[in-house]
Amino acid sequence: MSRPQQITVLGATGSIGLSTLDVIARHPEQYQVFGLSGHSRLDELLALCLRHRPAYAAAPSAQAAAQLRAGLQAAGCATEVLEGEAGLAQIASAPEVHAVMAAIVGAAGLKPTLAAVEAGKKVLLANKEALVMSGALFMDAVRRSGAVLLPIDSEHNAIFQCLPSDYARGLGAVGVRRILLTASGGPFRETPIEQLAEVTPAQACAHPNWSMGRKISVDSASMMNKGLELIEACWLFDAAPAKVEVVVHPQSVIHSLVDYIDGSVLAQLGNPDMRTPIAHALAWPQRIDSGVAPLDLFAIARLDFQAPDEQRFPCLRIARAAAEAGRSAPAVLNAANEVAVDAFLAGRIRFPDIARMIEQVLDQEPVVALASLDAVFAVDQRARALAQQWLARHAH
Repeated sequence: MSRPQQITVLGATGSIGLSTLDVIARHPEQYQVFGLSGHSRLDELLALCLRHRPAYAAAPSAQAAAQLRAGLQAAGCATEVLEGEAGLAQIASAPEVHAVMAAIVGAAGLKPTLAAVEAGKKVLLANKEALVMSGALFMDAVRRSGAVLLPIDSEHNAIFQCLPSDYARGLGAVGVRRILLTASGGPFRETPIEQLAEVTPAQACAHPNWSMGRKISVDSASMMNKGLELIEACWLFDAAPAKVEVVVHPQSVIHSLVDYIDGSVLAQLGNPDMRTPIAHALAWPQRIDSGVAPLDLFAIARLDFQAPDEQRFPCLRIARAAAEAGRSAPAVLNAANEVAVDAFLAGRIRFPDIARMIEQVLDQEPVVALASLDAVFAVDQRARALAQQWLARHAH
């Protein structure tokens, strides 16, 4: 028998990381955990290390690494602890690693994900912000290194499954008319617009279909998540923004669709459980059991669709405009959104202020070309500074 593939999970303590480890644990003959990373949940990272016994674990700082190291030594676990950005890069690019789950949320995930790409790994991309921030640079690195890039967002994974294997020749060349990106509409799909100023972080994080982290849950509630996914889809599938249409589908059973010029529309369906796209990408081009229950169409009984309301969800409109502007605009959008969501979760601004802040930051920061990773992070920092200035004027 061949040896199990070695897998690194970046962002192991988050919902995607935990789902990935669940799928891996179901197939010990095929997969073995090589490296795990975590940020603030050190006790949970320790527990994962004791359960999966990776060769390496990466902690965010020297202090965190010392704490994790002490816990591992006390339990007799030989996992070696690394620290900081260098530690993340090491477990993402180590020669032994076959595949990397890139599931660190936000801009913090860009550098380690790029390290995996540049090392030519099979990269399971759950960190959409990496592509949003540095799209052209990121995709150039994929092509240059020969890395295999597989999307984990349920929508992009669905699109990937519905496209022909030679889609890289161009969507027009393979007969694709448009991509239909589905959205649940989140918890506020039917909330009266005048009541949105009063919604709480707890309400925004209570997604009706998916179990996600707080930041992604708020993004889903504002539909910024769909805006970021639109930008990501453009880069993954070399599609113009006009070729990507968002469709609100409350049941979250159809994960996305591809419309062909002959009138065929292919869709990927499944229960709303991230283990399905994770298992698909982990085993691609094969299939493995994910642990997800079979889809019961009789229990679902109906599938609904509607156009997104951009008055209710201005973040979607703002994100599409950033996608059309290109260059540095998506990086500015992402940075301002991260600051705005943090402020909303901290109770400093109201829910509608998220879109207001982002739009005003985009208005202030000029759109420029991004020729290097340093340029990407410079734009990111400028946008965050503008967002903080907005907060200083408007926060409650």
